[in-house]
Amino acid sequence: MRDILVTLMVFGSLPFIFKRPWLGAIMWIWISVMNLHSQGWGFARTMPFAAIIACATVASMILSKDKHRLPPSPVTTIFILFGVWVGVTTIFAINGADNIPQLTKVYKILGMNLVVMMLIKTRKQVEALVWTVAVSLGFYGIKGGIFTIRSGGNEMVWGPAGTFIEGNNELALALVMVIPVIYYLFTISTRRWLRAGLIGAMLLCALSALGSYSRGAALAIGAMVVFFWLKSRHKVTLGVLFLAAAPLMLNFMPEKWFARIDTISQYETDGSAQGRINAWNMAYNLALDRPIVGGGFDIYDYAVFLRYAPIPDDVHAAHSLYFQVLGEHGFVGLLIYLALAWSAWRAGARIIRDTKPYPDLRWASDLATMLQVSMLGFGVGGAFLSLAYFDVPYYLMAAMVATSLIVAAEIKERKKHKAPAAAAAAAAAAAAAAAAVPAPAAARRHEGSR
Repeated sequence: MRDILVTLMVFGSLPFIFKRPWLGAIMWIWISVMNLHSQGWGFARTMPFAAIIACATVASMILSKDKHRLPPSPVTTIFILFGVWVGVTTIFAINGADNIPQLTKVYKILGMNLVVMMLIKTRKQVEALVWTVAVSLGFYGIKGGIFTIRSGGNEMVWGPAGTFIEGNNELALALVMVIPVIYYLFTISTRRWLRAGLIGAMLLCALSALGSYSRGAALAIGAMVVFFWLKSRHKVTLGVLFLAAAPLMLNFMPEKWFARIDTISQYETDGSAQGRINAWNMAYNLALDRPIVGGGFDIYDYAVFLRYAPIPDDVHAAHSLYFQVLGEHGFVGLLIYLALAWSAWRAGARIIRDTKPYPDLRWASDLATMLQVSMLGFGVGGAFLSLAYFDVPYYLMAAMVATSLIVAAEIKERKKHKAPAAAAAAAAAAAAAAAAVPAPAAARRHEGSR
């Protein structure tokens, strides 16, 4: 039944995609983030739904009368530069052709994100993107939160198999990222039942993240809550909510959860932590040896660890998006990646600054703020996970770029109309002042001039 439902949804969307290409971008995000077909048990699990949607979207763009261009933004430029650079580093990769499958996968992600950037242009489309991300990840957060309640927190929450968020740590980080996005939707929603549902979704996502037993997610939640509170206009309300919800959730978790989290302070004796540190040292040493291009995607094998790792036979994935990019693409690649994150952050800061005089643009300021909170959560939690190519942060960057351009265009239009109006008002005031001059005084000035 699930397989049939997903198939009908995908193929049923194709006529709408050919009519409105931006719907293809939304469908792509839904199928690539939620991976609902992975929840089926039959033919849908292996159906190339993503490829079908991608082909339909690109074909629709080509056939459309509208011109679709990449948005002019530093984020777009640096994003393209990062894509070019991973191609360059693949040419000089240590294991050569073995890197091609991963390069193909990464280019699919980056390429379709460029398509998303070209198609998402209006507030309606931006909020459709945000809703899609929220529903796609929130589904697993709600499901995981209910599972945590049912198991009393004694069983670990995992993500959908065969996806970026399959692991408990990866799922937890994704849920940490989506909570601010859901909060934004809460701020723009007017129906009581929907607002209540969104509050419930946020609480269940947080509980699911705790139920994953992820130490990195625990750190990310802490950092995000502090920044969330500092950036909010409703500090008292949120402060009360956090103070009320946190003890309830923590008291619900069993003793073994606290024992797991407590190992953060005992990393010297924790095998998992030591394995990650060994992988970080490998990536750093490799980058020192090959500072420009790094080692390419395929560097997590015994031969590479034998050459660069302090403990050669302890082969691990990078377990840090920063060391992942450093080892795979060198110091240059890491610099480009950090510049991309910084440019997206600065775009949000400009939105917040520029919209202050305009109360009706508060939605853009609120969205930019929550996207920044989400980025912070990803930046902190991602320090312990190999998620440099996770697509959700790139989609949120696309939403940030689109919002910044919407705000810039709206403010420019208002200033353009305001200038003639101000000039006309000044001329009218001058004319009124001249007309108000008493006639005898005007006559005296006339005689004095003779």
